[in-house]
Amino acid sequence: MFWDLIQQSEIEEQKEKAVSIEQRVLYLEEELEKTRLLLIKTLHLLEKELGKDIDGDGKVG
Repeated sequence: MFWDLIQQSEIEEQKEKAVSIEQRVLYLEEELEKTRLLLIKTLHLLEKELGKDIDGDGKVG
């Protein structure tokens, strides 16, 4: 019975870690998307300011 309690405790701890990791991954994915969008906006503004095609898409801005 004692061994079962230890195992159950370890199972619960692993579940909490899994949820925590999933939450962290979701947070990081959201932050990555925000960073990507900011980088694109910054690149477009820089291209307009310099009047050059920096990202190689064939257009300025």
